[in-house]
Amino acid sequence: MSMFRQVLFSVLLASATAQLARGDSPKITAVLTSSDVVVGETVQLQIQIDNAGTSVKPPSEIDVPGLQIHFTGKSTELTWKNFSASSSITYNYTILPEKSGTYKIPPQAIRVGKDNLQTPELTLQVVDSPNATARAGSNRAPTGNAQTGQERIAFAELLVPKKTAYVGEMIPVVVKIGFNSRTRVAEMAPPQVSGQGFTVQKLGDGERNLENIDGGSYVVFSYKTAISAARVGSFQIGPVEQKANVLVPRRSSGVRRKPFDPFNGEDPFSDPFFALPFGGLMEQREINVKSDPVSLEVKALPAGAPPAFSGAVGSFTMTAEANPKRVQIGDPITIKAAISGRGNFDRMNAPELSDERGWHKYPPSSNFKQDDDVGISGTKTFELVVSPNEKLTNVPPLAFSYFDPVKEKYVTLQSEAVPLIVEGNAPASPAIAGVAPGASAAPTSRGQQKTQDILQQINERGKIVHTFAPLYARKEFWLAQLLPLTFALGLMGWKAQNVRASNRAALRAAQLQHEKDELLRKLRRDQLAPREYFSDASRVVQLKAALKQMNIEPATVDAETAARVFDLNAEQSERMRRLFATSDEFRYSGAGNGEAGLSSDGQRETLELIESLT
Repeated sequence: MSMFRQVLFSVLLASATAQLARGDSPKITAVLTSSDVVVGETVQLQIQIDNAGTSVKPPSEIDVPGLQIHFTGKSTELTWKNFSASSSITYNYTILPEKSGTYKIPPQAIRVGKDNLQTPELTLQVVDSPNATARAGSNRAPTGNAQTGQERIAFAELLVPKKTAYVGEMIPVVVKIGFNSRTRVAEMAPPQVSGQGFTVQKLGDGERNLENIDGGSYVVFSYKTAISAARVGSFQIGPVEQKANVLVPRRSSGVRRKPFDPFNGEDPFSDPFFALPFGGLMEQREINVKSDPVSLEVKALPAGAPPAFSGAVGSFTMTAEANPKRVQIGDPITIKAAISGRGNFDRMNAPELSDERGWHKYPPSSNFKQDDDVGISGTKTFELVVSPNEKLTNVPPLAFSYFDPVKEKYVTLQSEAVPLIVEGNAPASPAIAGVAPGASAAPTSRGQQKTQDILQQINERGKIVHTFAPLYARKEFWLAQLLPLTFALGLMGWKAQNVRASNRAALRAAQLQHEKDELLRKLRRDQLAPREYFSDASRVVQLKAALKQMNIEPATVDAETAARVFDLNAEQSERMRRLFATSDEFRYSGAGNGEAGLSSDGQRETLELIESLT
């Protein structure tokens, strides 16, 4: 069973890697959490890259005179949807204005794999205010109510494009659940649209976007669906109520204000959220968001529906074809009709022959292919099988009727008649057995005996034999041999795959071991600048973790992963966190920092930590 789990995990990992490799092209967005601030108030710049893969080079420095811009961390999100993997990376920068004015944050070039992406230019308006400190303090704390406040934690919204509709009409609906970008969603169930008197289509998969709403940045999940009223009357759609567990940043307590301190004794960049926005300095909170209900007035369909109307409401077109076009009397003819458009396909019946005289009909079959997420638009294909009972010259047109809610009238579509050649004669009426037409003489006793013998032979049912071919010449015999052959070939392939996987694992372990040994020798002997020293030290920790657990990629190992893999105590975990934090600080703080020599105590402490990992 353990071998099976390893094979299954390898298949899933390879599938995820392949999906990301051949996924959609990278896409970049950049937003400010607020476009209007006062001097001394901090604002966040968030750069999000979708379908980024693994090779991303974000800007380490953004230079705008009059603004202090600091990189404060990143978050990575990997999601699965219908066995397809997608990823996004968000890079966070904190901006502190030094003086009032209008600032243009220039486009930032980011290398993503082989693609060169560029963010849009952003504008930040900074004004002076005597109440800057008070405003900054109130703007940095989300309100307790999830639906109110200048910077609310979350919101729910129900979008219905129409206020009136007809019975059976499909109405598209969008449900939006938004969370402040400074929070993280830990757990959330799909929303539900409540109400009576209408049916609701299954919600599509949520679409995630970063939006700027009322000067605030929100991660918005949009769910598409459609409703259809079942009766006439006034209805309330919704409200949509959603419960979720979210992670919000903890706030540091203020300290005594220093003289002439514009920040009231609180350094904006000392806030734990900006120091480690996605680490352990967040608390979980259960919230409940609720949208406003939407009123809908439902009207009855007008009188005077055509005979071919079966309940379809929307806007449609129809095409039809019939084959074969040359048949004998009684032979089947298949008519394929395709109805395309937008409406209630679930209530749509097959079109009918405009003239059914001389035809025998069979029950139709149907297939629907939708063009959107919820099944409002698409094509429904019907197959009707008919057979002529007499010599006819064409297949009569098909008729399909629907109600158009925009034009507010019934519409009947008709296909073209299909020319047809029918050969043969209609079967004659059966004569009475033993009596010739027009004969008046009574049958003889010998004729009666022959008739009874014939009837007895007809009533005696013999053994049915489908084929006289020998067993080895039958198709079923050879199909039955495919099962053991397929199993044997699959077993051989599985064993060969295991051998190749073992070889690859051994080669990978040797490469990781060689790189780790080289870096350790370099750390022990060479006098390195702090920037290079902490980068090599954190890399050694990643390599050791990957060697200890072969299913871990070195690049994904951070301080928390290392603490879990090596079962570190609290003191060791804190030292590991400082090691990775220092490495990231030197990596993103610019090329000019960290060129002085490293102290012997710092070097010894770091070496002791990484050499103790087993």
